[in-house]
Amino acid sequence: MNTILRLDATAQAALIRKGEISALELVNLSIDAIEELNPQLNAVITPMYDEARTAAENVDKNAPFAGVPMLLKDGIAAYKGVRMTSGSGLFQNFVAQYDSELVVRFKNAGFIVIGKTNMPEFGLMPVTEPHTFGATRNPWNTDLTPGGSSGGSAAAVAARIVSVAHGNDGGGSIRIPASCCGLFGLKPTRGRNPLGPNFSELISGLVAEHVLTRSVRDSAAILDLTEGNEIDSIYYPPPKSESYLEALSEPVRKLKIGYCLDTPMGGNVHDDCRKATVEAVELCQSLGHEVFEMPLKMPFNGRQIGEIFTTLWAAGATSALAMMKKMTGKEPPKTMVEPLTWGLYQLSQQVNAADYELARLGMHKLARSIMTQFVEIDVWLSPALALPPVPIGFIQQNADNPLAAMKKASEFSPMTAIFNITGQPAASVPTFWNGDNLPIGVQIVSKFGDETTLFQLAYQMEKVVKWEERVPAICAFKN
Repeated sequence: MNTILRLDATAQAALIRKGEISALELVNLSIDAIEELNPQLNAVITPMYDEARTAAENVDKNAPFAGVPMLLKDGIAAYKGVRMTSGSGLFQNFVAQYDSELVVRFKNAGFIVIGKTNMPEFGLMPVTEPHTFGATRNPWNTDLTPGGSSGGSAAAVAARIVSVAHGNDGGGSIRIPASCCGLFGLKPTRGRNPLGPNFSELISGLVAEHVLTRSVRDSAAILDLTEGNEIDSIYYPPPKSESYLEALSEPVRKLKIGYCLDTPMGGNVHDDCRKATVEAVELCQSLGHEVFEMPLKMPFNGRQIGEIFTTLWAAGATSALAMMKKMTGKEPPKTMVEPLTWGLYQLSQQVNAADYELARLGMHKLARSIMTQFVEIDVWLSPALALPPVPIGFIQQNADNPLAAMKKASEFSPMTAIFNITGQPAASVPTFWNGDNLPIGVQIVSKFGDETTLFQLAYQMEKVVKWEERVPAICAFKN
């Protein structure tokens, strides 16, 4: 029965429809996998076993993913009646009073949520080591990070606890853990997936919601079911021309693919990450695509881009603390949050309206500049990260210099946040494993609104690389 946990969500749903396994049996398999593996991984921080078993007995059998278990990242996507901490001790006892629209759409698709996954406090870091809940570990090597901020979700999917888990991405938080854990992780176009009912945007439009999966077809099929504007949406990406899933079965036209081995803003890239990119370039060429070197031209230098992102990030990511101060008239309790959170909050209190507006205008100038360069190409390819999965503790928080952690984070992940600024769809594709058997992802980016091309290219790559056949050291599947 454990071999069923090796299957993707599409295959698991097919078995349920055929009656070869029941929704309750599959949910119990995933629950057993959490109980067995979570002590080693610390991926799941809020089990939802009773809710899941009840849902499994009442699932809509006509739903596309009827009875398939999944996990929710413990931030943004609220599940009514279940705590949502955002990785912070400050909200350790907060219980959501509603379902987020995305959760409603997951439920309508037939998914059964069996728990909430670990994340860094407020999703601020590209590693998952919150002080309140402890570090999540990478199933390929437990001395290493699974990435962040959707690190708990990525570790669980890689370990075959579930076939799919929710994630969100404000600076790379789906793509970073996808690279570290050998998964496919797509950040959709800005506004493609809903943030309601409480939000129309988050962090000036930087944040996007979706899932981490092992197969491209799962990601495509799920986006088919969850995408679409809400009545109060402020971003309206171009509507999809056809089903993302159906597009995978169509012939792929010859694509023009630009690539770069270096970071757009300067800085070192590890040899393994460069090698992964070179091999991905060769793979794309072998698939018949036109591939050529194309560094992105930036209207700002690295320091200026860092200032733009940090200003927007500080104001948006610590807005909960600012709201708390406004409601109570008191400063939020410093001892209840981590040094980086407090440092960003203090920075946000120093940003005036003009500073914020200049950062926002800079964000749009950068986006216009980069998207203009995509007129001549279909896809841009780069390393997903500048380093392989780093050790637990690689990024330390220092109360005397709290923002130093941001600089260290940029050494690890300098390539992803740019495409949160532009709002373009971007994905990490697991095409390479290094000599230590660690996954190294490559990033592919397409035009604004064009997820179809990314899905089609990634699906071509998947059929050659067959990354789902690679299994980490800690895994629910028994050989």
